[in-house]
Amino acid sequence: MPDRKSFLLRADATVLEAMQRWANDDLRSLNAQVEFVLREALRKAGRMAPAGAPPPPEEGTPPAP
Repeated sequence: MPDRKSFLLRADATVLEAMQRWANDDLRSLNAQVEFVLREALRKAGRMAPAGAPPPPEEGTPPAP
């Protein structure tokens, strides 16, 4: 399992309440729901590989043949 880091999140109360309702509907904790939403947004933006895919090469590394 990758290392996990904690950070403080300041969000509007309305946003947190909506996230909590969504988390409850999906039977997740609020923390797990926030992480789920962030991961999905990163995948859709092309900034994170899908689960199980090999990690992208580091910048400056020549492409594999």
